[in-house]
Amino acid sequence: MGAVKISVIVPIYRIENYLPKCIDSVLQQSFLDFELILVDDGSPDNCPKICDDYAKKDSRIKVIHKQNGGLLSARKAGLKKAQGKYISFVDGDDWVDKFYLDTLFKLAEANDSDLVITGHFREFDGKIETIKPKTAGIYNEKDLKTSIIPNAIYNGEFCAHGISTYVWNKLFKRALLFSILMDVPNDIVMGEDAAITYSYLAISKSLVVSKIPLYYYRQRHDSIVKSVENPKMEYYRLGLLMHFLKVKMSHVLDDQVLNSQLKCYLYSQILVRSGGLILDSAGDVFFNPFLKVKRNSKVVVYSSGSFGQHILSTNVKANFFKVIKWIDVDYHDLNIGGNSVLPISSITNTEFDFLIIATINPSTHNSIKQELGLMGIDDTKIVKIDTDKKRIDELLKALGFKENFLFKDN
Repeated sequence: MGAVKISVIVPIYRIENYLPKCIDSVLQQSFLDFELILVDDGSPDNCPKICDDYAKKDSRIKVIHKQNGGLLSARKAGLKKAQGKYISFVDGDDWVDKFYLDTLFKLAEANDSDLVITGHFREFDGKIETIKPKTAGIYNEKDLKTSIIPNAIYNGEFCAHGISTYVWNKLFKRALLFSILMDVPNDIVMGEDAAITYSYLAISKSLVVSKIPLYYYRQRHDSIVKSVENPKMEYYRLGLLMHFLKVKMSHVLDDQVLNSQLKCYLYSQILVRSGGLILDSAGDVFFNPFLKVKRNSKVVVYSSGSFGQHILSTNVKANFFKVIKWIDVDYHDLNIGGNSVLPISSITNTEFDFLIIATINPSTHNSIKQELGLMGIDDTKIVKIDTDKKRIDELLKALGFKENFLFKDN
């Protein structure tokens, strides 16, 4: 038997409840010419045994047991062992459609493409949302340089990428990926996917983007980062990612465009992780990105996801605005600072001054805004986020980011 066509790499750590569903979904593929590489990254639970038990039953499975070294080191270990012409990554708590590999393979081969991107499903608490890339089509080297890469990291709307960061809704060529992945430092522990995707995109000569959703991404309650204990550590980590991307993409983008892309990406990441309000060492607010919102404004926060949770936790510390209600269509049984999540039908215009839609996805933002409008909510009360370039520059400098994006604690 010759080399397989696709190597599927699954990094595994502490996900024993989800792993069998993931492995079964790969083994049940309509496409047969693949190998499945399970990388046990020193998982302390039952995962190592689950991997070994599956490998005994199916010869397409290879298992790597290694000391815990984090996501990047697990992906590198898998790639070193991979034989396929193409590489696909699946996270061990997710699962894939039966035609996942078949579709990725045909898209790659039909278009002789260096990179394939598809849609995906987001599963949360039994609800499934379909997410499709906007830029469907086939792109050659010239298209990549002129239209795709200049908007890949930031497409002009707050927090929106032209090309999604995830590695799991993509198919890579092993030969090209090897040089990229091995070069990503293992100490990038925030935005690992972005480090791989954008630096790979920068050396690709052809791209195909399909809207077909094939991958099931499981949004877990327990995976949402609840509160940022050490903002400086976060800044340091984000700085490593941005600096890496600056180095890797400097040959395909001019300095000004690249810096602007990275600044917007960094700014949005800082806001999401800090809950918007940025506090000084005394705990006072020194940066407020919510336009028009003042101290003691009566605010409704929409979204019980990561950004929404951070906004509430930060406000508990800063006591800046008065959170009147916390609403969402995705219901979580959560309580932060005395606020629990309520349905969106529970608010009226008269009880609040402003409404913050805490989502980092602009198309979600717009559809939520529309839904609120249908409920009679005054859209002039919906908060815009400050994206003034000069203010962003000043903030990054004040926090301690240098010209090369590395963070130096002042």
